[in-house]
Amino acid sequence: MPPEYVADPLNWSLTKKWRIVLIICSAALCVTCTSSLASSTYQGMEQTYGISMEVAILTVSLYVEGLGMGPLLLGPLSEFFGRNKIYIISFVCFLLLNLPVAFANSAPLHLVFRFITGFSGAAFMSVAGGTVSDMFSHRDVGHPMAIYTASPFLGPVVGPVVAGFINQNANWRWTYYVVLIWTFVEIVLLLIWVPETFKPVLIKEKAQRLRKETGDNRYYAPIEKSDRSILQTITFSCYKPFEIIFFEPMALLLNIWTSLLLGILYLFFNAFPIVFRDGHGFSLEDNGLTFIGMGIGIVFGTSTQFYIWGPLDQRQWEKYGGPPPPESRLYIGMAGAIAVPIGLFWFAFTTYPSVHWIVPIIGSIPFGAGTIWVFTSVFTFLVTTYRPVAASAMASNSFMRSAFAAIFPLFSTYMYGRLGTVGASALLAGLTLLMAPLPFVFYKWGPQLRKRSRFSNS
Repeated sequence: MPPEYVADPLNWSLTKKWRIVLIICSAALCVTCTSSLASSTYQGMEQTYGISMEVAILTVSLYVEGLGMGPLLLGPLSEFFGRNKIYIISFVCFLLLNLPVAFANSAPLHLVFRFITGFSGAAFMSVAGGTVSDMFSHRDVGHPMAIYTASPFLGPVVGPVVAGFINQNANWRWTYYVVLIWTFVEIVLLLIWVPETFKPVLIKEKAQRLRKETGDNRYYAPIEKSDRSILQTITFSCYKPFEIIFFEPMALLLNIWTSLLLGILYLFFNAFPIVFRDGHGFSLEDNGLTFIGMGIGIVFGTSTQFYIWGPLDQRQWEKYGGPPPPESRLYIGMAGAIAVPIGLFWFAFTTYPSVHWIVPIIGSIPFGAGTIWVFTSVFTFLVTTYRPVAASAMASNSFMRSAFAAIFPLFSTYMYGRLGTVGASALLAGLTLLMAPLPFVFYKWGPQLRKRSRFSNS
């Protein structure tokens, strides 16, 4: 028989919930910041290992690819072992595996472990969203989920700001020493203040405790009686995301949209030095500061959840007398679809050395805000549309966008060298303009497409 009562994370105090959310977000920030920190180490790596710029760029690409593949394994494991254990094991591995990254004496060793550290840190890309939803009701989850959604995108922007100062004034390996220190602090915070939140695992732990205390083997948790094996769950987790990509046109197109935006974000780690270091004579640390504009956009875009999109969502709940249809999640995506091309075209046509450097940085603000609006819209739309397979829908998005983010930096230098800063940036802006109609199209025809879907429950 199942235990009669177990503490429900939904009933925890608001202070405790937000403390957990902020720690989880800081860990996600650490993992994603570690991806872009490496973009400031290229010169140091070239000198230390005797490699070319193209090979040095792999330190970012391989890490991001690991971030994309990790959720396929770590996500399903959390269903068996709980969120907290996955966090701790993942971050301990992240700490230990970053040691070879920091101290490697050859480029191949460094690059291999960059991929593995990305994979091990991916728990905060796949599991953390579940922690937030464990603690907040469907109606109240908007604000904390907005903060969590922003942290993985703010991380790549913070990385060059921090790493620019480190690499300007110290050996490039100090970039990873800082990561090691930050990771250790995060592990301590996770151990002290982040308890288990997944209710099926909480029930299992209580059943195990009661069996031990009472000797009564009739106590059990539903999860212990499940016929699913870990291998079956992992297999399902690996093929289901690709099935969604192949058979769900809405999911495929929205995944391509977010993948394009994340690819552009990571491409900018190589494009900004061309614009600001080569064009305006910025130092390495000054170049890192140019990403602050994008960071301001992301913070502003996230803040609008509290006074624009959150109240709008509440009105939708009242209008429908319950959960609104998934299409209501596309309003914020419509705003992002407009803001992103505006920001990119602004940036593109102000990258001339004769234009003051602050002007293209200002142009990156609407790009940052629009990006976070698009991702918030797509994430919530995918989860509500494909609720029975929501984890797989998100994993499909994670895999695709990480693949784009890994590939785009590899051709960025060639593209900007061939097309120039204006032509290359305008090409990227044009691609986002082509994707801009998606939220408007799916708002109108989404209900009909959902009825024909094999995975949607509506």
